[in-house]
Formats: sequence, C-alpha cells, structure tokens
Amino acid sequence: MPQQIDLVGVTNNRQSLTLPPELKMELQHLIIKIPVAGALAIDPAKTVDLFHQWVARQTVPGVLLIDVAELLHVPNGPGVIAVGHEADFAFDHAGGIWGALYRRKTPLAGTNEERFAQAITSAAWTARRLQEAFPGALEFSRTEFDLIVNDRGLAPNTAETYAAALPEIETSLRAILGLGDFKLTRHDRDPRQRFGVTIKSAQPFDLETLAGAGLHEVAAH
Repeated sequence: MPQQIDLVGVTNNRQSLTLPPELKMELQHLIIKIPVAGALAIDPAKTVDLFHQWVARQTVPGVLLIDVAELLHVPNGPGVIAVGHEADFAFDHAGGIWGALYRRKTPLAGTNEERFAQAITSAAWTARRLQEAFPGALEFSRTEFDLIVNDRGLAPNTAETYAAALPEIETSLRAILGLGDFKLTRHDRDPRQRFGVTIKSAQPFDLETLAGAGLHEVAAH
C-alpha cells in the first residue's frame, strides 16, 4: 500500500501526503558543510594561501583543482574556495557560519549511500587539512554537519523529497558514521531554496577516521 505521511505546514494545518512505495530518487551534486567548533580564532584570509598551495600541488587525488576564489567581501557568503573541475573545497561562511565545505559538481555512479559517503568523507578530509594547517587555532564540529542537494531538478525542496530521501539518509548515516542516535532538521521549506538538512549526532563521530576514508573515496572516483 502507499505510505501515508502526516505533514505539518507553516500554518499548522495538518495535511496528508501519499507516496508510492517504489519512490526512489538519485541524489547527485551533494554538498556537505562541517561547521567550526566554537568561535573562529583565525583570519579567514589565511586560507587563501593554503588553497593556492593545494592548487599548485594538486593536493586532492582524483580532482583537478583549477583556481582559488576569494569572496570574503561578500557578507555571509562563500568565503574562500579551491575551485575544482569535479568538486570544490571551501572555507565557507554561508548563513553566517564558518565551516569546511565540500561541493560535488560532476555526477558520480553508484548508490545514494555511496554518494553520501563520498561527500561526507571528503568534507571530513577538508576539515582535517584545514585543522592541520592551523593547529590549535581551528577545530571543527564532531557532532553536526549540513547536507544539501545542489540540484533542484533532481531534488526539489518539497515535502515529497524529504519523505523520499529521509530513509536513505538515515540508513546511510548509520552505515557511514557507525552511529544511530542523531536528529535531522530540514532547512528552509521555501521551494525556491535547495533541499537540505542539518544532522546532529548525540555522540561525536571520528573526524580523523572519516577523513582518512575520504582521501581514499575521492581518489576512487
């Protein structure tokens, strides 16, 4: 039978949504952002030289890094970006929150779970490299990150997308993080915005282990 899901809208009027049980979507172009833990203790401009080193040395296996974009003049903007062909790596300030961001730009084969894993571990790798560059001055959260699908065509920001994606996201998080106690909070419900969720874990995840896997995952693709 189709699954009945109760939704509460912004006006608190309860409505019913019917989804076919076979509903599946292919989630591509994923963004993961791991926020800075606590107050920012470095000058964000210092990441510009670091990212230029990444480009010059082609630091990321499997990704052609092209240039560095410094957009620190934009309030609550994209910060500093190591721009790549397959993916971008950034010290991001969107929403007024600093964080290590990974943005996949080209499609990946495989399952949604595999793409989630690739994006999460790549973001963890980015966070670890930033921490290593600023030891003791820069730390990232071990309990929280954002997941955004940067493709409104594949994943419009609707209740249907959330209902369809939620089981796969939860299953993937348990497999990737090895944790089961976490909370997902949907981002802005405005259909003009991208679909995304904030994941908060009751237990800290191992950023270093994820980062080590991330380098392998990036190289594999």
